[in-house]
Amino acid sequence: MTVLSVKSTKARCTWAESDPLLRDYHDQEWGIPEYDSRSLWELLTLEGFQAGLAWVIVLRKRDAFREVFCQFDPAKVARFTENDIQRLLDDPRIIRSRAKIEATIKGAQIYLDMHRSGEDFASFIWGITGGKPIQSTGPVPAQTPLAVELSKQLKKRGFKFVGPVIVYAFMQAAGIVNDHSEICFRRKTVMRLKHGGPLPRLGRRS
Repeated sequence: MTVLSVKSTKARCTWAESDPLLRDYHDQEWGIPEYDSRSLWELLTLEGFQAGLAWVIVLRKRDAFREVFCQFDPAKVARFTENDIQRLLDDPRIIRSRAKIEATIKGAQIYLDMHRSGEDFASFIWGITGGKPIQSTGPVPAQTPLAVELSKQLKKRGFKFVGPVIVYAFMQAAGIVNDHSEICFRRKTVMRLKHGGPLPRLGRRS
């Protein structure tokens, strides 16, 4: 994932001002267009774990999530068994929800099925916008028609915890939409981070 060096004295999106961890995440990651399939799946999975909770809770536990889910390697997660589920339910470092853990394992299996059929996960996700980030303006919505459509497509494939609100948060975080506020110092920087090549093809890291 791309990480940029930034100053900490400029105007930000208001949601990022309440916690130092949120501020750093906002300044270094949020909204940067992500085109790596594995990274996109990790982010979508973590957004699912956020359901009903605050995103800062997920950020505080992100390193532990990465550890217990084998750095979100779909090939490894897809082979998790009931013993693995019990191990995760006993681990206080993560969000211990059986439904969300099972959804992660199922998501890894779907991801691999797509790969085996010749469909790249990043190309599937970015296809909703034709591969280009949307530069949003005005009030930030909880969801959009595109988020509703992507949610429907994900659910059709069997993904769980991918309702329109979760999906739109994922789209914002992954840079599919640039929702940095008009006064935020990151808006113009992120706006310039346009993808310069073709979408990922089958065979790159996934």
